[in-house]
Amino acid sequence: MEDSLLLLIINPGSTSTKIAVYEGMEECFFREVPHEWNDLEIFGTVADQEAYRYDLVIKTLADNNISFENLSGVVGRGGLLHPIESGAYQVNDAMVKELKLAVYGEHASNLGAILAKRVGDELGIPAYIADPVVVDEMCPEARISGMQGIERKSIFHALNHKSVAKQAAKDLDLSYESANFIVAHLGGGISVGAHARGRVVDVNNALDGDGPFSPERAGGIPAGQLARLVHSGTCTIQEIQKKLCGKGGVFSYLGTKNMLEVAGRVENGDEYAHLIVRALAYQISKEIGGLSAYFCGKVDAIILTGGMAHLKLLTDEITQRVSFIAGVILMPGEREMEALAENALEVLLGNKQAKQYE
Repeated sequence: MEDSLLLLIINPGSTSTKIAVYEGMEECFFREVPHEWNDLEIFGTVADQEAYRYDLVIKTLADNNISFENLSGVVGRGGLLHPIESGAYQVNDAMVKELKLAVYGEHASNLGAILAKRVGDELGIPAYIADPVVVDEMCPEARISGMQGIERKSIFHALNHKSVAKQAAKDLDLSYESANFIVAHLGGGISVGAHARGRVVDVNNALDGDGPFSPERAGGIPAGQLARLVHSGTCTIQEIQKKLCGKGGVFSYLGTKNMLEVAGRVENGDEYAHLIVRALAYQISKEIGGLSAYFCGKVDAIILTGGMAHLKLLTDEITQRVSFIAGVILMPGEREMEALAENALEVLLGNKQAKQYE
């Protein structure tokens, strides 16, 4: 039964769209289609990209002789919704409406559910998302920001966080529900979370000005200086938002978001690039160290994942700084496509019930 179930996986990102077909839990097709900056710049909003990305998915499958006819379900990456529990959700009209209107913010991942629902409706098959970026399991203390009226929010790479933590628990002969992990997803955005017995009880908001800086995001910068910049009249609010997310972080210092290029500069003796990489590793390490306070230092493992976990220059620096807390496990890349397939398969097999978004 499991082997006969075909699943289409759609994972839209800010610079690419990942498309996969799974037969059961076996990946039988995968493509990552990159998007040039100019391709997306013409669209006023993320939702405006729907037709462009849908046509891209259809063309990619057709070019590789993959038919829609035998699909049992389609699952997309979840986007910015209101805070919800971890798990698989059936995509409904309420979810799609909020994502198209960007009620809780704009991000490329919003298109995951929108595209999945469009394919599902056309084929008469169910559409799902799983562990979207707004999974919220934060403890009460972690929500307090230090200013009444501003609450810390849980927006992070929940899908990959949960997937690598569960895999690490298996590898260590532990259950995820009994283990204490600190997981650092190192990508275009960086999220560092405390996984306490199956729940992410504290995590930085990886999208909106919290935690370490990243290749394109400013992270938690000094609030007073930001306030003065806002009121200086030298930048519009839109320009400041771009400085925080899109043109911040490594890009603001080195003019590139490509960390392989940055690593090449370091190898060629660029001391300034090396300083920025060391600062990046330092901020990530501080975030990991800070979260160890939740566990009173009793951490089973620290997991480094995401695309930048391939960079030995970065992971060596982090490991040197945090290995006194716990052993460091490298799980480079991301398991998002596999995790999406696994969640949908569990629902289609009847092992779990899809949750409803309200």
